Amino acid sequence: MDDEARQVHDAADGEPSPPPGPSIAADSPVPSDDENWKKVRGLALRQLNRFMTYEARVLKDNNPDAIHDMRVASRRLQQVLDVLYSKPRPPDLRRLRRQIRRCRQVLGDVRNCDVLLDRVNRSLARKHAARREAWTAVQHHLLMRRSESFRRAMRKFGKINLAILYVNLKEFLAHDKAHAAEHHHHGSPPDPPAFLNQLTHALQSVWRAFEDQITLSCHDSRPAVIHGARLATKRLRYLVEVFHAFEVAGSAEVLAWLRQLQQQLGDWHDVEVLEQMMIEMLAEPEFLREHLLLAMEVEKLILRNRENKAGLEAKYFQMSRESAEMRRLKDWVSYLLESPSAAFAKDSATG
Repeated sequence: MDDEARQVHDAADGEPSPPPGPSIAADSPVPSDDENWKKVRGLALRQLNRFMTYEARVLKDNNPDAIHDMRVASRRLQQVLDVLYSKPRPPDLRRLRRQIRRCRQVLGDVRNCDVLLDRVNRSLARKHAARREAWTAVQHHLLMRRSESFRRAMRKFGKINLAILYVNLKEFLAHDKAHAAEHHHHGSPPDPPAFLNQLTHALQSVWRAFEDQITLSCHDSRPAVIHGARLATKRLRYLVEVFHAFEVAGSAEVLAWLRQLQQQLGDWHDVEVLEQMMIEMLAEPEFLREHLLLAMEVEKLILRNRENKAGLEAKYFQMSRESAEMRRLKDWVSYLLESPSAAFAKDSATG
């Protein structure tokens, strides 16, 4: 991401400066709640349609890109639904939401194998690849595991009727026109509108979880904790995408950095899972008995992999521990939570 001048706090009151972007006129209009809810429902329908388009390519073609794209679309759809429907959510929506998450989960191990096979294949493609025999053995192990994982995933996938999920969720979204009335608290101040109240509440919840998980990972570097930071980063990124759809100032820059952070954590996750799978491979008695020397070479790959993982962890900590980008992110979130109407107002000069 291009370097920018870091936002600073006002020395007098400690309030964050507005994020970079168009100036906001004091009397700029805020779109009505009905317009905003309609737009977010449109985002949800777009992600639902995108989610469904990958089904045939996953089932028929066993396409790695389609598997990845379907999982990403499921996360985006789930995040937009969480904006539309805060807790406690309607029972029917909870059921549909579980089905969406289930689709993503059953494809998880297949996706891991695809990513690791790509990494291993790149290592083998080098002209003078070190420990080629060991990498070839790992490749074979991953291919066998992927084949079995895909068969198992398709059995589970077949139990999820995506056609019914699509029809029910589309109908649910199309017939729900009363968000503002449902979520508006009588007697509360009229400004900001109910839509902004709900959206900022979603941001506050996701941001708090993100901050907590990042802080925890900086003190506890166990894989499960860093993986939690990775998931929290994804949730925040996909929520910020909703703000970006409303052209909120600063959202593009925030998204660019969150993508970088997610990529860094994704690279860490790849080498962490690769280590786990290589250890599982060595734990097979038959492999150890018949390929002892090769197993020793695989152990060397594991040690090298741990060095790479340590470097990726160090880069992640550098990015997340009060870096300039992290401070800009905090200032941007603080501004949105404190002044949502101003952030969503359309500049009269450009609107």
